[in-house]
Amino acid sequence: MASHVNEVSAIVDYHMRHLRIVLATADHRSFRRAALSLGQHPSCVSRRVRELEDHLGVSLFERCTSGVSPTIAGQRFVELIRPAVLRIDEATRGAGSAGRAEIGTLRIGTIVTIAGGFLRRLVEIYCAKYPDVAVDIVDGGRDEHLAAIRMRELDVAFFPAANEISDCETIACWSERVHIALADGHPLSRRASLDWNELKDETFIVSKFEPGPEVHQYIVRRSSDYGVHPLIIPKPSLQETLMNLVALGQGITPVVASWRAVRLPGLTLRPLRDCADIVPFHGIWSPGNDNPALRRFLSLSRAAAKNNSLCGEPLRNPDPWR
Repeated sequence: MASHVNEVSAIVDYHMRHLRIVLATADHRSFRRAALSLGQHPSCVSRRVRELEDHLGVSLFERCTSGVSPTIAGQRFVELIRPAVLRIDEATRGAGSAGRAEIGTLRIGTIVTIAGGFLRRLVEIYCAKYPDVAVDIVDGGRDEHLAAIRMRELDVAFFPAANEISDCETIACWSERVHIALADGHPLSRRASLDWNELKDETFIVSKFEPGPEVHQYIVRRSSDYGVHPLIIPKPSLQETLMNLVALGQGITPVVASWRAVRLPGLTLRPLRDCADIVPFHGIWSPGNDNPALRRFLSLSRAAAKNNSLCGEPLRNPDPWR
């Protein structure tokens, strides 16, 4: 298959060289001047034109001592091939740009804020490096994003930790310490950091929407490790509204460290001390996705994760979020 493709490509290149020589000859009315413009020897240009004329069975140019001029057939031939050659050259340049991720779209799914942290910085660097790539950030849940990745509606998604996912690739990128969001006037807001056993009498609120259900599971799992069983109330609010409800004193909720970049009146964030409350984040994508913009993004992600060059906690295991 590969050899057949290479053979076809060679044939196309061969004929395109002939056509470009014909156009240059028609423009310059001279084999010598056409050769100079193409960086070729005049005898090579003359021979290519003759080969094409023999193939077509018609003379394209009249030769004389002062140069050449297109025949009637040659004029018509040049008129027909010029837009085609220009379109092919344009398509070739466009494909090359897309292959270098200079154009196109990158669709990123997330279930946490990009107000700050590793992902925010990663997207900033990518956009600066590839300004012609349109970057779409899509909010949603884990299952929703996975379905979109498999349907090629998303290129990559980032989750708080990820077990092995069939038919998808993953990369560990960064970790964030979990913080407890509470109102400024809350007694615990005066603490520098918190433990779960200090939260046993607190009321937690979580969103009914993503990532609320995962946060609910996380609260249950981590508090049970301390023998604590707090009250958890689901709210029909998106995450930003939920944080405002926390600021209004309706409850507390756990969030990742990137929420520290969000400034909401009356809201305080305090870190949890336990190392088990450091959550690793992974990127997930389909190995069959050949979007060049995605490939460049993954390369940048690997380099940043390897060098720990952006921000976040050192990568840790196990997976406390799931």
